[in-house]
Amino acid sequence: MTKLTGQQIADAGLQGWAFLLGGLQTRIHTKDFATGLSLVNAIGAAAEKMNHHPDITLRYPHVDIRLTSHDTRGVTDRDIWLARAITMVAARAGLQLDAGSVSRLELALDTPDRAAVLPFWAAVLAMDPGSDDVVDPSDRLPAIWFQGSGTDEPRQRWHLDIWVDPDQVQPRIDAALAAGGTLVNEAPAFWVLADPEGNKICLCTWQERD
Repeated sequence: MTKLTGQQIADAGLQGWAFLLGGLQTRIHTKDFATGLSLVNAIGAAAEKMNHHPDITLRYPHVDIRLTSHDTRGVTDRDIWLARAITMVAARAGLQLDAGSVSRLELALDTPDRAAVLPFWAAVLAMDPGSDDVVDPSDRLPAIWFQGSGTDEPRQRWHLDIWVDPDQVQPRIDAALAAGGTLVNEAPAFWVLADPEGNKICLCTWQERD
């Protein structure tokens, strides 16, 4: 199937799902472990019928779900259909989806020579190398992408990218500024913030990336 753009995913009108770094994510608050286990079993049954399977993390007291089509490294219609099915499963259990509390962490290394350093990080972290990133095949560690930069010193080598739903950008910015941070740059795709010592982080969304 064809990988969908961020706008196509937004046009699908999913409620309670956030499109974060190539996947749909949500959190379902279950209040207790038994309810979470029952929910996971029901989602598993629906996924088996559709022959498309989510990544699920069962915790007390919530269940985190991520949907992605690994053959495209993105979201396809299969994920939209499964998201709708999971939403219905949760509704039947009297549970609600929460897109506001989920995020996706990515590490970024600024480098003037991506080809020289990328293989090292793939090897030492036992990750799968791509053209400009390395990813954990088990999806336990954050992906690392390698951003082209100049060689001028001093320069910040590492920074964090935190992917959030667009609705969460302004609350995150407000909280960061209240905690002593500064807004360095703003754009629909990413907002750069710095802590009081100048260490930077990007708030990232799907907007204006297709």
